Amino acid sequence: MQAQDIERLIEEQLPDARATVRGDDGVHFEAVVISTAFAGKSLLQQHRLVYAALGGRMEREEIHALSLKTYTPDAWQKLPS
Repeated sequence: MQAQDIERLIEEQLPDARATVRGDDGVHFEAVVISTAFAGKSLLQQHRLVYAALGGRMEREEIHALSLKTYTPDAWQKLPS
């Protein structure tokens, strides 16, 4: 699995999501995901939405590890540059 594949899956499954995924070994990845779908949800709920978007690829170990940072658009805008 490639980083671009993970970005595409997340962006297809989460409303208006923007995903940036890095990883070069094919199984360990880091992702930053920004979506209005995260509004009002706990960090755990946000991460579960992303895992659900990946459709079981974590369980099948197509993706061995995914480090996630999730933000609403408002929270993203408030981050220091």
